[in-house]
Amino acid sequence: MTLLVDSFWRAAGQTLQPKVIGLSLLPLFLVTVAAALLGYFFWTPAEEWMRAAVGGWPWLNSVWGWLDKIGAGGVKGWVAPFLLLLATVPLVVLVVLLIVATMMTPTLVAMVGKRQYPALERKKGGGFAASVFWSLSATGIALVLLVLSMPLWLIPPLILIVPPLIWGWLTYRVMAFDAMAEHASSEERRAIFKRHRSSLLIIGVLSGYLGAAPAIVWASGLIFAFAFVVLVPVAIWIYTLVFAFSSLWFAHYCLAALEQLRLSELSPPQRGQGRPSDFQGRIPDHESSTSRPEQSPRLPR
Repeated sequence: MTLLVDSFWRAAGQTLQPKVIGLSLLPLFLVTVAAALLGYFFWTPAEEWMRAAVGGWPWLNSVWGWLDKIGAGGVKGWVAPFLLLLATVPLVVLVVLLIVATMMTPTLVAMVGKRQYPALERKKGGGFAASVFWSLSATGIALVLLVLSMPLWLIPPLILIVPPLIWGWLTYRVMAFDAMAEHASSEERRAIFKRHRSSLLIIGVLSGYLGAAPAIVWASGLIFAFAFVVLVPVAIWIYTLVFAFSSLWFAHYCLAALEQLRLSELSPPQRGQGRPSDFQGRIPDHESSTSRPEQSPRLPR
């Protein structure tokens, strides 16, 4: 738990640094441009298709009639854009996650390793191809789970539990792998996944809940249509910063866990050496275990 909290505060402090904020601008630009182009060409046809699909649901006719009686018939015009937005947001989050993992995480991990763990050996247990395969496979599993769990989203309590759990699992699988790709060997990575699975999942789930914060911005953009063009980039930038913070959190936690793993595998004399910054000034084990003979005071002649 100490490692979990310590890595959280270290990541939170570094997320607000100018370098990290500057790194987040490139993913923001790429995702915003892609979203603008796709929205320009496909939003209107997709909205019309969604409106036609919603109109074909017989059980909604009674709802429309009830809304007309209470003078809220205009709500029908918001149903199709709202459902389309619900279907679009997970795709945007997924794209932002993959872009941050590809473009920002290696730089952030290198920054953490250089500042906090300069003596940690780099065994390069995961290359670029392995990282891409790992991310795509985890993404495919998460998409299947999201589609299968959509009926559960209609139950009010579960919509606050199921999607963050899936996003948390995906974030944990992608970010933890990339955080250890440069420094850990494949055997060390598997050992850390096994020993720290619960803590890594907690980081991923909390990051998933933090990723739900931009939903307020999306909803505001839907209500205030005139500000939609401004609010959408704001939401995307919040996603980018949340995933940058997650990368830093995983980097601090995983590299510290890797250092502990290597120290635990050393023999006792080697383990006592540790990191110079952590053990500087301590009496070595062989000197502390052997007491020096006490000298008797000299008598005056």
